[in-house]
Amino acid sequence: MAETSQAGASVARVADDFEAFAAGQHIFTAGQPGDMMYVVKEGEVEVVINGKIIDTVGPGGILGEMALIDKRPRSATAIAKTDCKLVSVNEQRFQRLVQQTPHFALQVMKIMAQRLRQMDAQA
Repeated sequence: MAETSQAGASVARVADDFEAFAAGQHIFTAGQPGDMMYVVKEGEVEVVINGKIIDTVGPGGILGEMALIDKRPRSATAIAKTDCKLVSVNEQRFQRLVQQTPHFALQVMKIMAQRLRQMDAQA
């Protein structure tokens, strides 16, 4: 399971706006355009590439950050492992979080680097 982002945990704790997903529901699918990332408020989400689970993201964790940052189609599919609540972060909210909490950007970069190394190890 990915390291919980301290910044993501802060967002999840204070945000009162969230989307609810039922276990088994697709949050996004590889190849789709993506203009937001998500912070897990409650529950767990599996991140899947080519039918293989590469990560399970729990409370305070983030997902979908790559598509938000590079404006390219989603590289993975996210599926609710359990019933969950996710806080959506669009580009405007992301920029506000980075400005208000520079540590947030560092945490996102750490998570991206961790996932990249994990994918390299599995290749």
